Amino acid sequence: MSERVYIFDTTLRDGEQAPGFSMTPQEKLEIGQALARLGVDVIESGFPIASPGDLAAVQLLAREIRGPVIAGLARANAKDVEAAWEGVRPAERPRIHTFIATSPIHMEVKLKMSPDEVVEAARAAIRLARQRCGDVEFSCEDASRSEIDFLCRVVEAAIAAGATVINLPDTVGYATPLEYGRLIRTVRERVPNADKAIFSVHCHDDLGLAVANSLAGVEAGARQVESTINGIGERAGNAALEEVVMALATRRDNYRLKTGIDATQIFPSSRLLAGITGVEVQPNKAIVGANAFAHEAGIHQHGVLSDPRTYEIMTPESVGVPTNRLVLGKHSGRHALVHALEQIGFVLNDEEIRRVFERFKALCDRKKRVEMGDLVALVQENFAAPPETYKLISFRVASASDEPPQASVRLEREGEVFVAEASGDGPVDALFAAIQGASRRTLSLVDYSLRAATGGSDALGEAICKLSDGQRTATGRGNSTDVIEASALAYVAAMNKLVHEPSAAAEIVSGGKPWQ
Repeated sequence: MSERVYIFDTTLRDGEQAPGFSMTPQEKLEIGQALARLGVDVIESGFPIASPGDLAAVQLLAREIRGPVIAGLARANAKDVEAAWEGVRPAERPRIHTFIATSPIHMEVKLKMSPDEVVEAARAAIRLARQRCGDVEFSCEDASRSEIDFLCRVVEAAIAAGATVINLPDTVGYATPLEYGRLIRTVRERVPNADKAIFSVHCHDDLGLAVANSLAGVEAGARQVESTINGIGERAGNAALEEVVMALATRRDNYRLKTGIDATQIFPSSRLLAGITGVEVQPNKAIVGANAFAHEAGIHQHGVLSDPRTYEIMTPESVGVPTNRLVLGKHSGRHALVHALEQIGFVLNDEEIRRVFERFKALCDRKKRVEMGDLVALVQENFAAPPETYKLISFRVASASDEPPQASVRLEREGEVFVAEASGDGPVDALFAAIQGASRRTLSLVDYSLRAATGGSDALGEAICKLSDGQRTATGRGNSTDVIEASALAYVAAMNKLVHEPSAAAEIVSGGKPWQ
């Protein structure tokens, strides 16, 4: 039988540290629930010492999610370890993940600690963590640039102190696959008690080698892979979970390994993350990109029509990519909609179904055929949607080549209607200015994008707005066959998140990020 490789997802910790990917506790819970459906073994839910908001998010996931291990990150000191335990303690299966840097440059420049002090700090943190929790992971930050003799010494001491998982990260994406595989193999062979721990790999993509290095580590005996959905993460990102999983599945003849991942949940998880963060996946991204299963060249199309295996090494259905075989219209009911959503991997609660069905019916009045791409866009719009503090009642935009665009807006809040007019550099700029005026709020537009969810002249326009109130940012998404309306809906959705979410959710740890 194939050996098992455990999938450790750090989308909510390492992934969230990347600029533009911060999430509220409720949004983290949405992602965490998707990861549980995906079948990941470990969810690293955050860095509890970082802020009250991050601690609250870790505690929320620990209370609500069952199945995966819930891990919290901690530097190798007592205060961090206690905070991590406070975060993950409610979990069905808690884990404390503690770390310290082991490379010469990190010890000398960042930690200002001697090698002996580093070893002792690691021992003390692991011992304390084991007093609180039976599952303790220890990471040697910047392992790929550490001296091998010292690395072996630290790992041996960590396992002796009670670490159950040893992670040797390529923290700065410096290693090559040959080097990284050799590193994992050497440590496993030279450390006397190596058989008492699972070895893990955590690779960054600075040289585009994160997935290749992760697979090299697995070939060398690592049995846990740390990764993120869509490969998000610090700098150039982490190893993409979907690429690692599908490489192991597609080339099982080579690796002879298996995971517990339900691959049909890969695409829905990818789209959920994009919907919550507002950061789209590049079209040529492996597995989940828009072009991953597209064929334009004539010779490719001929081959695929004859037999998809000529150019597809996996099927779109195997990773949950929706097809357009299911077409809905104005006569389709709620049950047909729920069935269609379930077929493409979206599991919604009653309130989410109500919101999506309402938007679906409105779309049916404008489009004769509602395709799977439309449904994905509608669902994304409603992921982690906050209460409608402000509701867009109506708007009017006038634009001409020889006059400044003018916009007027009517917003409702708690039964009271607010009206404002504004001009701008373009129709969307004027519309956003009018919404600000009606809401009596001063917000900055951090990012704005617009795309078509499907093809055709009646395509659903999908707008994404990222707003800031000076301290926090929030992303909103809106969909409509009218791109101006889609833009207004996206702006109001982002504004509602800033109004609804507590400020603690966005507090940042003083002194910067925990590790790279």
